[in-house]
Amino acid sequence: MSAATTGSGHGAVGRVVTAGETMLLVVPSSPGRLRHATDVTLSIGGAESNVAIGLSRLGVPASWLSLLGDDEPGELVLHRVRAEGVDASAVRRVPDRPTGLYLREEVAGALRVYYYRRGSAASTLAPGAFDASVFDGASFLHLTGITGALSPEAAEFLVWAAKTARAAGAQVSYDVNYRSRLWEPAAARAATEALLPQVDVLLVGDEEAAALWGWDEAACLERLADAGPREVVVKLGARGCAAIVDGERLTAPGFPVRQVDPIGAGDAFAAGYLAATLWGSDPAERLRTANAMGAFCVQNLGDYEGLPSRRELTAFLDQTIDLGR
Repeated sequence: MSAATTGSGHGAVGRVVTAGETMLLVVPSSPGRLRHATDVTLSIGGAESNVAIGLSRLGVPASWLSLLGDDEPGELVLHRVRAEGVDASAVRRVPDRPTGLYLREEVAGALRVYYYRRGSAASTLAPGAFDASVFDGASFLHLTGITGALSPEAAEFLVWAAKTARAAGAQVSYDVNYRSRLWEPAAARAATEALLPQVDVLLVGDEEAAALWGWDEAACLERLADAGPREVVVKLGARGCAAIVDGERLTAPGFPVRQVDPIGAGDAFAAGYLAATLWGSDPAERLRTANAMGAFCVQNLGDYEGLPSRRELTAFLDQTIDLGR
């Protein structure tokens, strides 16, 4: 049983803390260029809050840390996150900074994103942004590389948060989550490597590994495992995933599903992996659960809206037919 586990699959499990920026997300109601949209949908977009929401829906207690502008978009973000049962009590509002904005369009089947987050409230994240007591009793702190791209101070926040959480007894999971529109590969690579000694569980996509290090799946697993993390998981999209856990090499195939929207799949994967770890699942089942969460996500529109409950996830894993009535 994992050291992070505090109960069985049917009892109480440890709490997961996530930290990072969540933005107001604006999406046209139908495919096409933003310039021609006649109506849009307002939602929220943020890797760390996606993970927290995914965990909460699975019955795992989750807290989300961030800074939001003292504005209406910030209020919308806070309401949506809280409505999913995520603890957002430590979130702070910054009066002189805006909440980040994220626009998305689908043109000729390809998704395009436009970020307006420079100077946002969350870009001021820095060491000491929250009282260290927020990590008390947590089993995991989950971070992503997106935070490090927001500002030099936010990159330093990642290291501070990881060290502070580990001092409080939590394990640290980190999703590389490279965003080419936010920073250059060299900067993302340096920030990731600086954090690796503090990371217990590392998640990285195969395309990210190629972009940052020029490594294939096998090299990625071996070299990143040598850098410190006890568990390294490489996400392979529809093909599933591969991992090294405590020195053991594992693979897990993906689930054949019809993809509707790929956004958020990696966050769903992370939520599934962490939840299964806290449920006391063995490494192979953790990977299978993570793949199932990713498959569940891509079949629905939205970053997190289609994520399953624990019952729905179990039915999917068991391939139980749900007639919905």
